[in-house]
Parts: sequence; structure tokens; C-alpha cells
Amino acid sequence: MPEGFLGHHRVRTLLALAVPAVLVGAVSALVLFSLDELSRLLQHLIWDTLPAAVGADSDGGWWIFGTLTLTGFAVGLIVRYAPGHAGPDSAASELGGTALPLGVVPGLAAVAVLGLAGGVSLGPENPIIAINTALLTVLIGRLFARVPDQLIVGLTVAGTVGALFGTPVAAALLFTGIAGTMKTGGALFDRLFLPLVSAGAGAVTMTLLGGTLLQIELPPMGAPSGWDVLAGFIVAPLAAAFGLLGVAVFAPVHRGFHRLGNPILFTTLGGALLGLLGVLGGTLTLFKGAEESAELMLHRGDEPAWTLVYLAVIKLAALVVSAAAGFRGGRIFPAVFIGVAVGLVVAAFVPAVPVSLAVSAAVLGLVLAVARDGWMALFIAVVITGDAGVTSVLCLALLPAWLVVTSAPHMLASDGAHP
Repeated sequence: MPEGFLGHHRVRTLLALAVPAVLVGAVSALVLFSLDELSRLLQHLIWDTLPAAVGADSDGGWWIFGTLTLTGFAVGLIVRYAPGHAGPDSAASELGGTALPLGVVPGLAAVAVLGLAGGVSLGPENPIIAINTALLTVLIGRLFARVPDQLIVGLTVAGTVGALFGTPVAAALLFTGIAGTMKTGGALFDRLFLPLVSAGAGAVTMTLLGGTLLQIELPPMGAPSGWDVLAGFIVAPLAAAFGLLGVAVFAPVHRGFHRLGNPILFTTLGGALLGLLGVLGGTLTLFKGAEESAELMLHRGDEPAWTLVYLAVIKLAALVVSAAAGFRGGRIFPAVFIGVAVGLVVAAFVPAVPVSLAVSAAVLGLVLAVARDGWMALFIAVVITGDAGVTSVLCLALLPAWLVVTSAPHMLASDGAHP
């Protein structure tokens, strides 16, 4: 919230602002749900209906390679010619930021849907937050003229994060860091009140519409032991170090693509490379990774451990190429898939480590490496377990993982501003 915005009548102000906060959260969830459903329909058309109509195998190498290459070409056309060039490059931006002009939204929505449906290894979080911020800044600005744009942007981020993960807790954790730097007066919870309202409205709306995007079921671990704590201390930083391999090459790969100058060239090349990686890893390594993570867990034990290592390497490479080649999307969902694969590798090689702990600690490390947000990494790791017994171990495992990543470069194209 802007400095001094709550003022002396904070209860009255908070109650008055709760109405636009609820509206922001609900609309954020509706837009997310609509774009996700549209991408699902297009994905079904591309990967099921069309190959069946022409007698092709959608799991075959030529279909995978051709689809990803054409997806890259289509995205490049939109980025090159659409008004606003489909928004800023996701590789150089983090969640949130200033609101985009409304004219940019159609192009950004188009490339986001194409990427999700075509098999690009990015999630929806970056473009959907940018789209929601642009729409809601205008909508709330007209309905509630006294609400500052800065507050609308913050509420939109909170509402969208709540919708993405089905709970306002993630938004609350994220905003503790932001609110702590703001001189707004009042208790910390005063500053978190409106983001929590928006995130709660987004989470409830998304749940009523059919659930969240990330639904992974892990077996319960039970009461943790000292060995479990030691395992968490080892798995999380090792997973973070694995993720940093992708982070280390990200900036030079991004520069290499963008030396081509024309987005049609570098997104088409990126699509072709993703197609080759898809041929090597299969369709399980395509798309944002949410449903694929659940599939890995559902069929755990069916794949040899070294196959899982192979899948993790392919997906990490696909994430780097997707993010560096000009596609619009976020890195969290692919990082979850990589973390699930790494955790299952740990559980396979060291059966004494509970699957729930191995997977959640690996997800913690991977998300921390690519997103560089301790609250987000901890929250997602806790959410996928649904086991309170693992939470305490993860809180401790976060500490050595953070030490591993804290001095490493961020997964951003312009890292100079993010030491």
C-alpha cells in the first residue's frame, strides 16, 4: 500500500477497500480460469483431435517437433507485429510491476495461450499477472477512483497468486517481504489485510470454478525423525544446486537467441529446439508441468531412477530454452516438475527417505533456484505435501538451500539489477 494510505481511520479504510479487494481477487481468478481453459481446448485440438484426423501419432517425433516449431513461429509473428509486441520479455521481468496498456493484452494473451497449448515449458503466472494487472487497473480505477494504482497492482498480484495455488497463504507470505519495506503505519497485518482479502477471493473463486492448477498427491510421512531432518538438509540444497545449472547458462542462452534480432527467428528456433528436446524426453517433458508432475507421482516406481534423472535434465534444458527464446510465461510450474523428478530419484536411490520428504524438499530447492523467493519455494513445497509433519523439516531445509542460491545469479536476462 502507498505510504500513509491507511491514515488514522484504518478500520474504516480497510472495510471500504475490502470491496474492491474482493472484486480484484474474483476477477483475477476468472481471467486465469478462462485463459487456462482456452489453452486446454487448444491443446486438445493440437495434440488429440488433429493427429487423430490425419492418422498421425501425437507422441511421435515428427508431430512433437513440428508442433513446437510452428508454435514458436506463431508466437514470433505475434511478438513481432502485435501492438505492444505482446508485452515485455518474461525473461527480463519478475512477477508484478507496472500495469501494461490495455492494447498489449490481446497479444500477450494470445502468445500465453499458444505457448501453454503448444507444449512450451513455461507456466501461466507471469503473463496472467500482467494481463490481470492491466485489466484491473482500468476497471477498479473507474469503479473506485480513489484507490491508488500501486495498491491495485499489489492486490492483483495477491489475487492471482491466490487463484493459482488455491489458498491466500502464498500471497500473505510473499507480501510480508513487500509490506515490511513500506512505511504505511499500523501493524504488519494491517498492511497484509487487503492482499489477504484479494488472495482469499481469488482462491475461493478458483476453487468454485474447478480447483487449482497444481494438484499433486503425496503419501503422508508421519512424525519426522532426526534422520528426516538430515535428509532435508541434504536434498534441498542439492536440488537447488541442480537448478542453478540452468540458471548459470540462462543469460548467455538468452543473449544468443536475441542476437538474431527478429523475434520470428529466435522464437521459431526456440520452438525447434524445444521440439528436439520433446522428441528426446517425450510428451511428459512438454507443457507447463502441473499435470505432468501429478502423472510422475501417480506412476512413481514405474520408471528407473536414471530415467527420472534424464527427464529432469531434459525438462531443465526445456525450461531454459523456453524462457530464453522469447516465449511468455513463468518458471515455477516447470521447476515443480523438475523437483518432483529429482525427489523421486532420491527416494529411489535412498529408500529410507520418505517420498513425501524427498519430493517436497527437492521442489523447495528447485523453485528457490529459479524463482529466488524463499516464501514462494517454502509455500509450494508445503502445499504439494499437505502434511503438517513435513512442514517443520522444510522450514529447516530452506536454510542451507538459501545459502546455496543467495550469491548465485538470478534467472533473469538483465541480472545487473539483481545482485
